[in-house]
Amino acid sequence: MKVEENLKQIETAIHEACIKANRKREDITVIAVTKYVSAERAQEAFEAGIHHLGENRDEGLLAKWEVLKDRPTWHFIGTLQTRKVKNIIDKVDYIHSLDRLSLAKEIDKRADRKINCFVQVNVSGEASKQGINPEEAGDFISSLADYKNLNIIGLMTMAPHTSDKDLLRACFRKLKDLQKEVKDQGFDFAPCTELSMGMSNDFSLAIEEGATMVRIGTALVGQEGQEV
Repeated sequence: MKVEENLKQIETAIHEACIKANRKREDITVIAVTKYVSAERAQEAFEAGIHHLGENRDEGLLAKWEVLKDRPTWHFIGTLQTRKVKNIIDKVDYIHSLDRLSLAKEIDKRADRKINCFVQVNVSGEASKQGINPEEAGDFISSLADYKNLNIIGLMTMAPHTSDKDLLRACFRKLKDLQKEVKDQGFDFAPCTELSMGMSNDFSLAIEEGATMVRIGTALVGQEGQEV
């Protein structure tokens, strides 16, 4: 299917989730995750009206940047190796995977402007997931005060890949509660107003539980079988 047709279905689901949660549609940002598609497919998404694109590898982001340049708002959503920060720092607007001090230090060192960062939290506790332990998130965020090029705008998590809606809701609610705790601290460097959670299989539930950014790949742009 064309991205435009997929988007119509996703928009319907977003509107329904917003109605259930008494939220406004304009408070939700859709990020098209273009990890498994070509630059041409990414461009199709942009032309369909999705102006936020997400990549989880520096190679993929750079390849698509060559085609789309700075027209989209670029999100780096995958695990970011410290040594690769220099490759993408001048091209991204958001980094969703800040999870250690060494990475914070490198972002701060390489950036020539404030970078919007999400602290990644491993809410589910799965060994396969990256992120800060929820109990350590507050102290970790407090330790970022001196990094002047970091703007901690929110928290991010990856929920378990499951059809258990109760489990998914519990993960999303835990991140929402944690986000509120940080926001209530009133840190200038960490307004923490945003929640990056929800993907193709669970974005509706994530929106119902407070997501402000949803990262949708396969359901939106499809999958062409090879990471680009």
